[in-house]
Amino acid sequence: MPLHRHEPGDEELDVNPLYATGATRSGVPKLRIPREPMDPEVAYQIVHDELLLDGNARLNLATFVTTWMEPQAARLMVEAADKNVIDKDEYPQTAEIERRCVHILADLWHAQPHQTAVGCSTTGSSEAAMLAGMALKWRWREARRAAGASADRPNMVMGINVQVCWEKFCRYWDVEPRYVPMEGDRRHLTGGEAVKLCDENTIGVVAVLGSTQDGSYEPVAEIAAALDRLHQGGGPDIPVHVDAASGGFVAPFVQPDLEWDFRVPRVASINTSGHKYGLVYPGVGWVLWRDRDALPEDLIFRVNYLGGSMPTFALNFSRPGAQVIAQYYNLIRLGFEGYRRVQQAALDTAQHIAAAVARIGPFRLLTDGSELPVFAFELNPEVERYSVYDVSDGLRKRGWQVPAYSFPANLQNTNVLRVVVRNGMSRDLADLLIADLRREVGQLGKLSSRLPQHPDRARFHH
Repeated sequence: MPLHRHEPGDEELDVNPLYATGATRSGVPKLRIPREPMDPEVAYQIVHDELLLDGNARLNLATFVTTWMEPQAARLMVEAADKNVIDKDEYPQTAEIERRCVHILADLWHAQPHQTAVGCSTTGSSEAAMLAGMALKWRWREARRAAGASADRPNMVMGINVQVCWEKFCRYWDVEPRYVPMEGDRRHLTGGEAVKLCDENTIGVVAVLGSTQDGSYEPVAEIAAALDRLHQGGGPDIPVHVDAASGGFVAPFVQPDLEWDFRVPRVASINTSGHKYGLVYPGVGWVLWRDRDALPEDLIFRVNYLGGSMPTFALNFSRPGAQVIAQYYNLIRLGFEGYRRVQQAALDTAQHIAAAVARIGPFRLLTDGSELPVFAFELNPEVERYSVYDVSDGLRKRGWQVPAYSFPANLQNTNVLRVVVRNGMSRDLADLLIADLRREVGQLGKLSSRLPQHPDRARFHH
């Protein structure tokens, strides 16, 4: 969560005279709780009016998070708003629905029949990644202790393009992060680069199915094969965790022959985000382990104070069950073919926009939206009078949020724009974006001198 500092102040919210009554006639304090209650309609109108300043979610091409659901799904979420998913004794059917979702995902990700996959819901893919990382660390530590070896210097290998949740995991759980930097046209992890950083203290290798930097898939099977060769040559036996925050709900439907999941024997665990391409409002994530051996028993807590003994593995405790219920709604409402159509439509739209961007002139595509429905592009080097940040600012005037940012090491001088296509981005909207981009580039191309660069240009973070 963002951190906010307490600051003294007596600012007040103005209240429209049509709504002002009693205590609200003199305004409502912003940073202190009001002394008296107010009419619920007045409170609603105050908050409602402030939220008008938020961006238009349909035009937000920066976020991976779902911004539209069917009215029936939204109605179910309202009906389930008071359900606490952790209280499985009070809400047994919500718990059953969560169990069904885990089974469905295990089947979708080719869990092996002779193994018993286990999993749970989380608040999002970040918490799911933390739980998977903990399981990797605990397994590694148990093996080291059983061998009489030191277990005080764990490390994790991953590409520099990983989402910030992995940096958080390493810092919070005292694990050394070993990042493979970007080089040239290689913008994510490969098997050869991964094994160079592995040793007996490596708890696992993280492979990303859908980089937030450019939408590309890391080659999970290739990474696993490189680790197989490392082990066969006398090196350590290192598991793979797949961060499929986005790709976990895309690849099974539109790239079914791609082997990235439990079909790859070295894959120990997988996380995904239900509130990205799982098509659920935030926040729900999922994490699954290949079998019970992949999830150490001493990470699981059993509590009974809510009535009944409940095993739990989570960083949180109480949390709403509405998102889990909405996930199940989507799974049964859409089915395999429905999800395939939604994700294929997103891919088609992303590639349609990418092809148009390439035709506009001053841009070079780095990816084209053929893996995730996400692509990144940069300005050609001969363009000197404006930057991708100026293009992003210009599109924002029309309401579009298209992020501009620099790549991490060792491509810090590569500045790109990125487009994320989600369910709800129609071909008509796509054509409007293309027209606005063409118009903005035309205006910027008329500049006679370079635009000044602002210090907050690094404002976008993954």
